[in-house]
Amino acid sequence: MKNNRIKASLSEQVLQVVIYCILIGICLMIILPCINIVALSFNDGKDAARGGIYFWTRKFTLANYKEVFQDGSITKAYFITISRTVIGTLGSLIVTSFAAYSLKEKELPGRKLITILITFTMLFSGGMIPTYIQYNKLGLLNSFWVYVVPSLVSVTYLLMMRTFFETIPDSLEESAKLDGCGYFKIFSTIIIPLSKPVMAVVGLYTAVNHWNDWFSGAFYMRSSALWPVQTVLQQMLSKAMAAREVTTVSQAIAQNSNTVTSDSLKMAAVVVTTVPILCVYPFIQKYFAKGAMIGAVKE
Repeated sequence: MKNNRIKASLSEQVLQVVIYCILIGICLMIILPCINIVALSFNDGKDAARGGIYFWTRKFTLANYKEVFQDGSITKAYFITISRTVIGTLGSLIVTSFAAYSLKEKELPGRKLITILITFTMLFSGGMIPTYIQYNKLGLLNSFWVYVVPSLVSVTYLLMMRTFFETIPDSLEESAKLDGCGYFKIFSTIIIPLSKPVMAVVGLYTAVNHWNDWFSGAFYMRSSALWPVQTVLQQMLSKAMAAREVTTVSQAIAQNSNTVTSDSLKMAAVVVTTVPILCVYPFIQKYFAKGAMIGAVKE
């Protein structure tokens, strides 16, 4: 069978090799530090203080992870984090998609003015102190809902969804209207099923933001019982770093009763907070690229 493939020129082959080398280098720059973090998290802290651990453990131990989970508050903090991530992501998808679909409709009165006002909020914010005062007046301080309500709508994701909705042919909506469907019926049976890519992208970004947020718990929560896991671990690391300032590495090595150091505890905390959100990505990867590309196109 004759091969109809066009042979690349020498310059194109060289360019491909250069591109592959750059991509491989970028991958190694991302993967190797992650492997090093995992190796250090499973290694004895005193042994790791000697250095020389890169991609595998030298003295395997689970003491670092036991130190992370020995505090009973970490379990409750995980429950708070998972709850806010699930509720916040679902709520954000519902509210943002409704708002995006409304702005997509050309017959909406004041559509352009509303879009301008919404976009204006991307450029200017009220500031930290006014935001704190507003949350206090709304009764959100020291409440679980301070994690959910302020993040129900993101202007960036709103515009992304609206742009994606505009790529759906109007003929589908017109046909549904002729069949007697209302706006909600069209939205739930036509728009949403065709918008899985952008919904997956917005859902992933929102979930990651909720999972990684430690500031809200530290700033808006007076009760540590409602802290998310990121805030708990941040406080744990702060205490570990404070202890490190008064204890030198040589002193830590001399203390044979404790195999956990601030560095090994930090590595275990990074793994604990990163792995769960990484497990979600493979399930929505097929929608990710398409949603990010189409949802970002402006016509």
